[in-house]
Amino acid sequence: MNVRVKYGRDGLNVVIPDEVDAHVLSLNRVEPIHDAIGAVRHAIESPIGAAPLREIARGRRDAAITISDITRPVPNTIILPPILDALNDAGISDDRVVIVVGTGLHRANTPDELRNMVGKEVMRRVRIVNHVARDESTLAYVGETSHGTPVWINRVFVEADLHIATSLIEPHLMAGFSGGRKAICPGMAGVKTMRIMHGPTMLGHERVCEGRLDGNPFHIEATEIARMVGVDFIVNVSLDDARHITGVFAGDLEGAHAHGCAFVAHQSSAKLHRPADIVITSSAGYPLDLTFYQSIKAMTAALPAVKQGGTIIVASSCDEGIGSPEFTALMRETASVAEFREQLADPDFFVIDQWQLQEMCKALDRAEIMYFTEGLDVGTLRDLLVTPVTSVEYALDTALQRHGRNALVAVIPDGPYVLAGVE
Repeated sequence: MNVRVKYGRDGLNVVIPDEVDAHVLSLNRVEPIHDAIGAVRHAIESPIGAAPLREIARGRRDAAITISDITRPVPNTIILPPILDALNDAGISDDRVVIVVGTGLHRANTPDELRNMVGKEVMRRVRIVNHVARDESTLAYVGETSHGTPVWINRVFVEADLHIATSLIEPHLMAGFSGGRKAICPGMAGVKTMRIMHGPTMLGHERVCEGRLDGNPFHIEATEIARMVGVDFIVNVSLDDARHITGVFAGDLEGAHAHGCAFVAHQSSAKLHRPADIVITSSAGYPLDLTFYQSIKAMTAALPAVKQGGTIIVASSCDEGIGSPEFTALMRETASVAEFREQLADPDFFVIDQWQLQEMCKALDRAEIMYFTEGLDVGTLRDLLVTPVTSVEYALDTALQRHGRNALVAVIPDGPYVLAGVE
């Protein structure tokens, strides 16, 4: 059997011997929307749980729109023009609109990346700024949540008169699903806020995982933060495996997002009859697999489908290396899961992006991680607590020798975009 998994920009062909008991877990087929721009216009004129955007915008001084950064394949060239047109109709001219790129703690996006993300028309029409979480002078203090989290959010966004959040809804390793409130936190949050939101206590909660909103403290806290900031309107979309829009969910921060999450849960759910011995997965290709950091989402997404003591084989291009300087140093300096957990137990220990290693430890507790990439050398991979392999086929053959030729193999071509599990 040949399976094409998402890898870099072009994908990767994986050959699985015919005698292997292999099952492909993919997104459920949903018909893409043929007139996507028309669908966005309709959604903002007939939103969920809110008045039409043009009515909400009427009389406002100015507007800020937040978008995801380069690590998310959000179809901004389709989403943004109808939003800008609605603001214009309401009396807010383009020179009074700013787009804030919700980089979270990622690097700033370059002008060329921004042009590819939003299109030349939008670049021409409005000002675009990158969020910089590490620069407190660019942040506004909004207050504390009911649980005591200090809320520092991008000042440009906070000080605007109208707040619009756009995003892609997909399964997320901490928030359950992305989109909605996540555009605000972590999208435009400061380090002090994220130290709590991505801290050991928060991430150690059993309900902080993919596909779960009910009782998920990360989701609950992020929603409160977004309400404190005052999100007036959201425009979220869902995508199929070819990155075509399958749904548009616009309107109230919580109501529209809930509709979108329910839709995505149905679209992305795929089940096995029992836990797999071996899972072959990806980091969903470009742009999500640009770094090793992002590919940890592939590992955690595979956990519900793999047995304790199983093997997870990850294919990720890692064209931009390991990740941020802080994460790179942490990974290179960490010799074992046990050593890292000792560090986490120290209340004074804090490193930006440590949360992703904490998530990775969940995967390492359950399975061996074999890793194929052309972006990092073997020596580097050995420093990252994974087993480097020269090909996915080699990794599969090695894993079959360990688990037996009758092992159950699950293949997840779209990686973390699929909610894999067991019936």
